[in-house]
Amino acid sequence: MDRKTKEAIRYLGYGKNAVDADTKRLISDSFRELDQVAEQRMVYRIFELQETDGQITIGSLLIESKALKKNMKGCEKALMLGATLGAEVDRLLRKYELTDMAKAVVLQACAAAMLEEYLDTRQEELKEDLGREGWYLRPRFSPGYGDFDIRHQKLVLRMLESEKKIGLMATDSCMLIPTKSVTAVIGLSKTPISCHRQGCEACDKTDCTYRRATS
Repeated sequence: MDRKTKEAIRYLGYGKNAVDADTKRLISDSFRELDQVAEQRMVYRIFELQETDGQITIGSLLIESKALKKNMKGCEKALMLGATLGAEVDRLLRKYELTDMAKAVVLQACAAAMLEEYLDTRQEELKEDLGREGWYLRPRFSPGYGDFDIRHQKLVLRMLESEKKIGLMATDSCMLIPTKSVTAVIGLSKTPISCHRQGCEACDKTDCTYRRATS
């Protein structure tokens, strides 16, 4: 079983429970349909990073977040990114929400796993490219994680000009459109560190149903 499928199963909340044959088939079918319609795109920019009085300034964006500050400790720059699977994935989800709710639930999980895999792949590429310039990358950190206020999401998108470049925008309530999208910040440091944790590994909520196995 590949990592993407394992992630989809985790998003479905199975934990350590066995997955039945029908669900496995739905997962396989969902990934096949997503491959046909997804338009994976990403935009990013690198900004200077400053820390003053417990606050972090990335470009012109002032952020108060102890969690982000900890993640960015020792960094000189920050890479802001926006990524999406595109509007056709949203249309596919809406289709099944009207016709087959079981399939819609599985499709949601598979789309989330696909987006995560895409981001991991792109981050590895960035790690290689920026590594040639002497930069080391920290784990991705998104608005909405910990005390990093989700309201920063709209400002991040504005700084990236993401609507113009990849069609990614946010509603007044800071929900992303298309829905299968993400924004994130990655710290850049000239010093290597050992804490390349991300996702569940960086979260203190150990009783979460969707937690990835970390041991």
